[in-house]
Amino acid sequence: MTVRMLAAAIAAALPFAAAAQQAQQKIRPPIAVYWMSVETAGGMAMGMGGLPPGMAGMLPPGMAGGKRMKLDLGSSQAASGEARAAHAIPPALAMGQSLPLVTPRTERAPVRERDDDEPEFERPKGRMLIYWGCGEQVRAGQPVIFDFANMNPQDAARAFRSVSVSRPRGPAPGRNRTYGTWPNQDDPRPVPANGSLRGDHVIAGNYSPEIRFAVGERHDFMDAVAFEPVTKTAGGAFDVKWKSVPTATGYFATAMGQGENQTDIVMWSSSDVQVMGQTLMDYIAPAEVERLIRERIAMPPQTTECIVPAGIFKGEGSMLNFIAYGGELNLVHPPRPKDQRQVWEQVWAVKLRLKSTAITLLAESGGERRGGARRGSDAARERSPAPERGAESAPQREAEPAKTEPPSPADAVQEGVKALRGILRF
Repeated sequence: MTVRMLAAAIAAALPFAAAAQQAQQKIRPPIAVYWMSVETAGGMAMGMGGLPPGMAGMLPPGMAGGKRMKLDLGSSQAASGEARAAHAIPPALAMGQSLPLVTPRTERAPVRERDDDEPEFERPKGRMLIYWGCGEQVRAGQPVIFDFANMNPQDAARAFRSVSVSRPRGPAPGRNRTYGTWPNQDDPRPVPANGSLRGDHVIAGNYSPEIRFAVGERHDFMDAVAFEPVTKTAGGAFDVKWKSVPTATGYFATAMGQGENQTDIVMWSSSDVQVMGQTLMDYIAPAEVERLIRERIAMPPQTTECIVPAGIFKGEGSMLNFIAYGGELNLVHPPRPKDQRQVWEQVWAVKLRLKSTAITLLAESGGERRGGARRGSDAARERSPAPERGAESAPQREAEPAKTEPPSPADAVQEGVKALRGILRF
């Protein structure tokens, strides 16, 4: 009886399975794919409330902050003549009428001959100490220590745990038959601070179908990450707070600095589980961010504070990298046909992805302490005659004992940059 019932159930299900197979819609990939990678980079300047005069030149490229954008157009069609394409932009971007999408010149790299005098590979010295998690104290089982002198595949796998994240591949030279990008050698201009993406966009060229779409407020440049002054808790941990980014889908932070020995590199991430955070400091789709939040790797968008445990970093020269993941705008033309039997012949597809990043120094900010000193100076001025117009108040501060003078923001930033240069060798 049971066998007969099972056979009857299978026979009844077969027509439905066949119908589902017939209803599966055929999709032809788009002729042209256009990606807009849009970043608001807080950098050191915005992350620390502004750099002191003369400090910007000390920072490596990219750490000064600003709005950034990378445009990539890929097509399966060949160009009719020399490849040409341009992105007509809305007036709100304040960069003229259009941005040229230049096809990179392909030059064959010269063959590198072997130099017999080249030094042999030398194992690096030192250790990497890996920590993770927000909180006052270091959690049990930490740090995971990786000794470069005795490195082996097993230790590397245990130390450098990474998380799998779906990363679709965008247009790139060699990946598409024809390709164009901005910024480029013809137009390397930066995006103005007041630039906005809101409005109509048109991409046209001699190797791509025309692409038309509009960008609204929800997919404009994200707000910059704004940190509050970093403070130390009573236990010596660093309390990092930031203002909520309205359109963020989640947050992640990672920090790097030196340990007790100069050859020790200390790595930390805000994840609740061990993970090498550097791989997550990039654009990540909202659905993937939601998964990372469920897995306690990324911080929810409601989070505005993370405490870096005490005793991890020695000194006050460590740098914290921070990312606020943003949303995406995904468009395909023409829309999917409702009739499943009709082939969906895609002409073009657009992906606009967003993120907001910043860097701050893991050092107690002098803002509050200087504020206290100013309040003390104000009280002193109330008891003393007002200085003449144009007189400087610096002598009052210089009269205080040197050992009680808090470090200036310039000193703190200098030490942080020096430490970062020592670790990253830039």
